[in-house]
Formats: sequence, C-alpha cells, structure tokens
Amino acid sequence: MTFDDIYRYFQSPPPVYLNKELAVCYILSVVLNGDSYGTELIDRLEEEYSIYRLSDTVLYSALKFLEAQGSITGYWKKVEGRGRPRRMYQLTPEFRRKAQELSHLWYEYAQEYAVERQLV
Repeated sequence: MTFDDIYRYFQSPPPVYLNKELAVCYILSVVLNGDSYGTELIDRLEEEYSIYRLSDTVLYSALKFLEAQGSITGYWKKVEGRGRPRRMYQLTPEFRRKAQELSHLWYEYAQEYAVERQLV
C-alpha cells in the first residue's frame, strides 16, 4: 500500500453493499412501479444508483421476507430475450401504502448518502 493508494480510495471509493433492511425498501421502490425479477433488481440498482450493490444472498433473503409478510407475490413468466422463465415479483394491492412509506425511506437514504459523498 502507498499513500497514493489511500488517495485513490477516497477519490473513487468502493461500492456500498445494501443490507437486508435497505434491500427491502429498495425492492419495494421498484415493484411499486411494476413487476420485476431478481437479476433485473440487481442491474437496475447498479444503473440507477451506481454507488450501491446488492448481493444475491441479501436480495433473495429480502424477497423471501417480503413474500412471507404477504407484501409481494411471485409468479413465473417467460421474459422476452431471456432463455428460461423468470420468477417475477409483484406488490400485493393491500400493501401499497406501506410500500410507499418504506420506499420513501430508501429514497431519503440514497439521497442523503449521495449528498454526503457529493455525488449529486
């Protein structure tokens, strides 16, 4: 390690991995606007919030939690341009209000972190 390495770290810090709580809020922010599947959730996060990452383990743990709570339901669908059917997730209508509250927490967190890092 050199001092230049330290400067480079702060100029271009590594991505931040979401924990399960943040992942739940992020997932809800996406499915509020339409059905989605696991890989798409990960890819969208990297595209829309380039400083964040979501591991498969945390993603599927959060999805299982949301399904167990009755917040989302899953179904299989053949996605155009993809080989095998994907497990799609959709918001349950009775959970819409709570999903809006929790997705708002995600947006606040992401915005606050971006401001702290001077990314906006």
